[in-house]
Amino acid sequence: MLNTITTKKLMLFSATILSSAFLGAFQPGQEKSNTLTPEEKKAGWVLLFNGHNTEGWRAYNNKPYDSWEVMNGQLYCKMKEVKQRADLITIDQYENFELSIDWKVDKGANSGIIYRVAETSGPSYETGPEYQLIDDEGYPQKLEAWQKSGSDYAMYPPTEIAAKPAGEYNHTVIKVNGAHVEHWLNGKKVVEYEFWTPGWQELKEKGKWKDAKAYGLTKKGHIALQDHGGGIWFKNIKLRKI
Repeated sequence: MLNTITTKKLMLFSATILSSAFLGAFQPGQEKSNTLTPEEKKAGWVLLFNGHNTEGWRAYNNKPYDSWEVMNGQLYCKMKEVKQRADLITIDQYENFELSIDWKVDKGANSGIIYRVAETSGPSYETGPEYQLIDDEGYPQKLEAWQKSGSDYAMYPPTEIAAKPAGEYNHTVIKVNGAHVEHWLNGKKVVEYEFWTPGWQELKEKGKWKDAKAYGLTKKGHIALQDHGGGIWFKNIKLRKI
């Protein structure tokens, strides 16, 4: 028969185990998606996606679309059962900024974050540079270095492959300040360049954008989330002006 002291020790040990198991499953202080901390608010960050709807966004050139939906706090571009596709762009325009965004791709999917976008008769990527988002390992076609995740698409390849496999969330930061641009992926700076330098101009004129006269010339514009056939998810979209 257990004495009183032994019983109390067993009860205390059991309570400790149960408490640890509960805390391991749920941390009250864990970060919530699509929210700002007091420190972020003080630093000037604003939410561009509230996790509930597409308030603050519209279709590029106000095209009709049925490809985007909000699911469980995530902005999702569908792959199937879509009749009308369109890029989503911010209603507001931005010149110098730091953008923070989490994203993941479905297997074989391809998309991009395009910045300083001007609305013209052509697609959004003909004016704004594109931060490439793609399934680096599972894309069905061979990829050039300048097509890999984190690249300045068709201009500057990433210094390393830093994206996680399809289905896992990545963290991206894009810093744009005057002519200076940085692409960050999962804590690593993978691209850094200057607009309008002789080297930048040479890349533009010899590559994919040689006939896109307005490419990279806009100093203030929209941020676009590309609909390139769907299979892309976004959350925690935050921005602060520089």
